[in-house]
Amino acid sequence: MSFGFVAFHYPAPEHVEEFVRNCHQVADATRRQPGFLSVGVWVTPDGEAVVTTGTFESEEAFSAAAEVGREMGATPEGLSDLEVRPREVHFLVSR
Repeated sequence: MSFGFVAFHYPAPEHVEEFVRNCHQVADATRRQPGFLSVGVWVTPDGEAVVTTGTFESEEAFSAAAEVGREMGATPEGLSDLEVRPREVHFLVSR
C-alpha cells in the first residue's frame, strides 16, 4: 500500500520564491531515498499557497525520507520562519 501526503504551506508573499527554492532542494534529496515514488512542488494561481505532494512505497519509506527533510529544516509539522500561518498536511494511503 503506497503512502503519500499533500501539504499546503503559506509563506509570506515576500518569501514565496525562497520557500519554493527550499521545497525543490528537499524534493531533490527525497528523490534519492529508498521507496520514493514521486514528489511535486506547486504554487496556487493566486500565489497564496505552496503545495507539496509526495508518494512513497510505504509509510516507513516516507518516515525515512521525512527524516532527511528534517535534517534540512523541513518538517511535516510546525511553522517555518517563512510561513505566516500553520501549514496543513494531509496524509494519504492508496486503496
